[in-house]
Amino acid sequence: IDGNSKLKWRRAMKTGSTTLLLVFVTMAARLGCGLRLSAPRFASLRAAPRRVAVAMSSTAERPSANGLGLEVRLVAEQPELVKVHLAARGASEEVLASVDEMATLYDRRKELITRGDAAREIRKRLSGQIGKLMKEGKTEEAEELKKQVEAANADADVCDKEQSEVDEKCGDSFTALPNLLDDSTPTGSGEEENEVVSEWGTDQRKVGEDGMYKWHDEIAVELNGWKADEAAMLSGARFSVLAGPVAKLERALTQFFLDSLSKKGYTEMSVPFIVGRSVLEGTGQLPKFEDDLFKVNHLVNGEDGFLIPTAEVPLTNLFKGGILDEKALPIAVTALTPCFRAEAGSYGRDTRGLMRQHQFTKCEMVKITSPETSAAEHEETTRHAEELLEALGLPYRRMKLCSGDLGFSARICYDLEVWLPGQQAYREISSISNCHDFQARRMGLRFKGQPPAGKKKARTVFAHTINGSGLAVGRALVAVLETYQDGEGGVDVPEVLRPYLGGVEKLSK
Repeated sequence: IDGNSKLKWRRAMKTGSTTLLLVFVTMAARLGCGLRLSAPRFASLRAAPRRVAVAMSSTAERPSANGLGLEVRLVAEQPELVKVHLAARGASEEVLASVDEMATLYDRRKELITRGDAAREIRKRLSGQIGKLMKEGKTEEAEELKKQVEAANADADVCDKEQSEVDEKCGDSFTALPNLLDDSTPTGSGEEENEVVSEWGTDQRKVGEDGMYKWHDEIAVELNGWKADEAAMLSGARFSVLAGPVAKLERALTQFFLDSLSKKGYTEMSVPFIVGRSVLEGTGQLPKFEDDLFKVNHLVNGEDGFLIPTAEVPLTNLFKGGILDEKALPIAVTALTPCFRAEAGSYGRDTRGLMRQHQFTKCEMVKITSPETSAAEHEETTRHAEELLEALGLPYRRMKLCSGDLGFSARICYDLEVWLPGQQAYREISSISNCHDFQARRMGLRFKGQPPAGKKKARTVFAHTINGSGLAVGRALVAVLETYQDGEGGVDVPEVLRPYLGGVEKLSK
């Protein structure tokens, strides 16, 4: 049974799903193989050391949105399509109801435009007649037409005012809608239904009973490299102070990531860590996730200012409102920045060590592409992150996120999960999303493509955006400490990091 099937087998055993168990038994019989159950932790050790492609399950049927961009017109004209995609994401009844309301508002807007235009046409036509009547001395007739003009003006003003209110209400509802789904995104309610796409280094994992391998925080303390009390004194919970060999190891990782991505064609950028509200609206963090952000006291360009939750925000918005030349695509940029996340809804989760911090360092990859090339660029970007893990010798697996676990702006997303010996579990270290034109529409990012056949004028098209971690430095530090622990209080340095540490091969106190 392949890696993806294992997850489903475990869920079937856990939930007692007779139907799903029958499917597996039937499948095994048809393949002429027997079924052998073993502990999940050790089962995947039998996988080959090479990269193994894993078959994925089919998605539940839903209308295709490929080639469609999420816009108010689509919501109004195809509300059922939009609602099916939202429902697959686990949207609330309130959000689903807002789709129907937006369709009603859209129709009302068209009525107001028609009525307002008609009123203005009356005003224009009668105004010309009034002047003529006045010249002819027909004052009474002119005064009567003036009253009609005033009524038309009043009607146009009423229409304009109501249209403005409709636009604002529709806009507020629209910005709360997440992206549509790619056809290949599996339907599911949560992370347990994400699909294993591939695995690497499975037989190289350090697997054992709980307590056989130390957690990263224990190792860091033994190296005198983690100052938990000092961090709490300075900033409270979920902040860290690193020292000595652990701080140097973190720096080595950042340099290795940036150097590697530069060699792959990414332009290294240095960007602000504080941005305005509209910038976060462009990439989709606002308005829905404001509680997860750190707001600052000072305005930015006359707007509320926030600390960036990821370099994706400033990097993607570098091209906000622009019209690029198709010949310049794809654009690939990277930046190393601190990331700040309040994560208001995550208290009590991953509180140990460096796993979930309010401030952490991440090397981000962002690409601006054409619609025709975005799928291939998404795959390539994912491989760039995987190659970093492979160079470090860190076992991992690629997961395709299901609809219920997908990020707000993404249409399709791969998570890379690295094996952590201390936890005896795979944990996310990179998330690579293809947003199609969702972000580009919000920030007005377009490119000028080639003219259609028989036309001279070039078309202007919304770009596609891709973003992903290359990698999350804190999680990479955790993985290196746990994977390369030597059992004697030291940590072997991965070969690719040694040049950044002056040739040092082992970290010790």
